[in-house]
Formats: sequence, C-alpha cells, structure tokens
Amino acid sequence: MTKPYPLLITNNESLDDWCGTLEKYDPVAVDTEGDSLHCYFEKLCLIQIGLPEQDVLIDPLEPLNFSRFNAILAQRRVILHGCDFDLRMLRRGTKFAPGEVFDTYLAARLVGLKEVGLASLVKEFFEIELPKSSQKANWARRPLTPAMIEYAINDTLYLIDLAERLAEELRAKGRWEWFEESCQKAVLAAGEDREKDPERIWKVPGSAALRGRELAVLRALWHWRDAEAQAADRPSFQILRNEELIALSKSADAGAVNLPPGVHGLRRKRLAAVLQEALLLPEAEWPQRVRSVRNRPTDEQEQRMEQLKNRRDRVAEGLQLDPGVVAPRQALERISREPEAVDSILMRWQRQLLGL
Repeated sequence: MTKPYPLLITNNESLDDWCGTLEKYDPVAVDTEGDSLHCYFEKLCLIQIGLPEQDVLIDPLEPLNFSRFNAILAQRRVILHGCDFDLRMLRRGTKFAPGEVFDTYLAARLVGLKEVGLASLVKEFFEIELPKSSQKANWARRPLTPAMIEYAINDTLYLIDLAERLAEELRAKGRWEWFEESCQKAVLAAGEDREKDPERIWKVPGSAALRGRELAVLRALWHWRDAEAQAADRPSFQILRNEELIALSKSADAGAVNLPPGVHGLRRKRLAAVLQEALLLPEAEWPQRVRSVRNRPTDEQEQRMEQLKNRRDRVAEGLQLDPGVVAPRQALERISREPEAVDSILMRWQRQLLGL
C-alpha cells in the first residue's frame, strides 16, 4: 500500500484547498491523537485522515477554521476504530458532529473476533505488524518526528479496507443491522458529556480500606493535587501518584508526616498547609465511606437474573460471540430488577435475540 508522503495541513488556506479534494471521497478514515499523558487539560493534537490515494495530517493546534471540513465530513461515512474517544475529541476540538459512522472495533466484536485491537486486526487481515513506538508520544510536540508521522498514518492506513472486509462478514452472517444500531448508539453516547460525582472522584483506586481521618486527609490531598496539576497543566500522576496519596494519608493520620521528597518549594509549603488543615478537621466533617446502597435482590429477581444469564450465554455460544456483546452482565442485572426498562437498556437486536 504505497501512497505519496502525507500532506500536513497547518493553515486555513491549505485546509480550504484540501477540502475540495475531501469532497470527492466517501467513506473517509479518521483518527485523532490527544495529549492526556503529558498535560492536565487534554486537547486535540492531531487529526489523521485516510483516503485511498492520500494520507492527510491536520494540525488542530494551529488556529484553523473547521466549519467547511466538518460540514463535508458530516455528509460522509466516517470510519473509526473505537469511535468514542475520537468523536469526543473532535467534538471538543472542532465542534464536529458526525453523520454515519462505521466503527471497526464494534464490527470486529459483532463478527465474533477475539482480538479486536487495531494492531491485531491489521495483523489478522493484512499480515502486517504495526509499530508501537509512538503510542505514548507527546502529540503536542512540534515538529512531529518521522516515527510519530508513521504511527499516525498507520492508524488510518488500513481502516477503509478493513471496514470493507468486516462489512462483508457482517452481511454474510446477517448481522449488518445489529452493527448499524450499535454504531448509532455509540455516536449518541459520544455526544453526551460525562458528569463526575464530586463525592467519588477523589476516592482513588486502593483507598477502599481508608476510614475516618485518613479519608479526610485523602480528600484534601486529592484536591490539592488536582489544583496543582491544573496550575501546571500536567497530568495528576506527575504531581503525586495515587499510591503516594494513600501512603501519605495513612502516615499523616498515624502522626508520622513525611512529605514526599519529590515535592519542592512553594508546592511543598502548600502541601504541608493542606495536610495540617485536614488533620485539624473535626470528626463531624470527616467523609464517610458509604457503600453503594443496593437492595438485596429478591428471590424472584435472582431467578430472573439466572434465567437471563443462561439464555444470554446459550445465544452467545450459538453465535460464537462474546456473551458481553449479546448483553453485558450489568445490563442483565438492571433488567432483572427493572424488567419494564428493558427497551432503554438493550438495543433492539439484543432484545430480539433474547426474546425480550
């Protein structure tokens, strides 16, 4: 698969000129790169476009007007792999709202493939090993290195051919309508903003055993770290790792405050002040480790859940699909408690398969 060297678009004149070329093609392969590993405020750093005769890299870090680009792309079938991240990045970075989407990740799962990562699919269908050297690259870096450019191009280079192969298999298996509905659901989900619970966000992995003042210290440390990360525009883990937050919470409650050696200067002073304030909080203001309130399922609900799971597993085995594709366990648990809500929990094709 040989193409000319990729076109790099960094100004509005080039983007507008190239949009005339984009109008000639449908479908269009798309991918994006962000910089969440290198900053606090994740931003869209690169847009990759794959066309049959050309690969294009668009630099959204430049002040580009994406109105014409978005209008054209919304009228085409956009091929993505794992569309949720890319659609969210495009919505935040360029205000793009998609029309028809073909997600090769969803297609691979519905075909029944076990390995559904892009590299695995390219190896399966094209016998090509994709390099992974730039997986954790800083995509806000300029200029892009040759290795980064190669990595970025590979993310769209095979998508159009891959989509054609997967579409053939989906139609041959009679699962094309399942796939269309699954893509539509994924697009709707990507268009929604996820709200974070302020009472849960600071309860980092590994903190389940903390109680009382330890939780008060952890909460204060988490908010200190978040503020420091925002001010420096660095990922939170670069300020202090989760395990360090937990260890410091425990040691501070035990009266042995040892500030991390990697925290210096004014940041260290602010950390010491936050710790002191948290340790002086009265017990009435300590957060409580409240477990999720879940009513114990009734015998009828347990029986319904068992029946649903057995039916789901039989259907999945017959179709040679992962059971979670037919219906995730969490969905079955909700249906066992709220059978009247099944229409909002499962897609139409899933309900049909399960006779619901």
